[in-house]
Amino acid sequence: MNPFKRVQYNAPVILTFALLSGLVLLLSMAIEPITYQRLFSVYRAPLTDPLTYWRFFSHVLGHANYGHFMANFMIILLIGPLLEERYGGKWLILMMVVTAFVTGVLHMLVSDGAKLGASGIVFMLILLGSFTNFQRGRVPLTLILVLGIYIGREVVSAINADVDNNIAYMSHIVGGICGALFGFFVNKEKLRGTAP
Repeated sequence: MNPFKRVQYNAPVILTFALLSGLVLLLSMAIEPITYQRLFSVYRAPLTDPLTYWRFFSHVLGHANYGHFMANFMIILLIGPLLEERYGGKWLILMMVVTAFVTGVLHMLVSDGAKLGASGIVFMLILLGSFTNFQRGRVPLTLILVLGIYIGREVVSAINADVDNNIAYMSHIVGGICGALFGFFVNKEKLRGTAP
């Protein structure tokens, strides 16, 4: 009997994202750092460079090292499957793509350095996760606490950080804002108290 027949690919969007990021991390060990940065980091570049548009999205697949990868994907693999089940794969892909694009464009506009990693996606999922037990006409206390703890901590850290780290905190904050907006948008009927 094949033991792998009992293993379920239960969250295809999240698991595929993790596998692709893992493969990109392995690729980083095999290619020149400048090539890796050119493909999987977002940084200020001319809009005439076709790779600029690729990097708006691909920066969430790149990670600086194994520790960076694990820090992001421990959280993504923990809460991502629950959100994929709740909102569906198509919605989750859309939310992840929009978050990657917004954080990528914003980073390119305000920073001179390069950024890579899925931390914007992590914070989007964390905030989105606080909407999972939404009830008619009520705002979950978990949402308020998550906003205060996670986003508040990032704002304080950004104020106290040097310029390079400040950019990473900005991605966290923007990812969290995207998650909150997606949560409100998807649950707007419940927020108004009109959903069953």
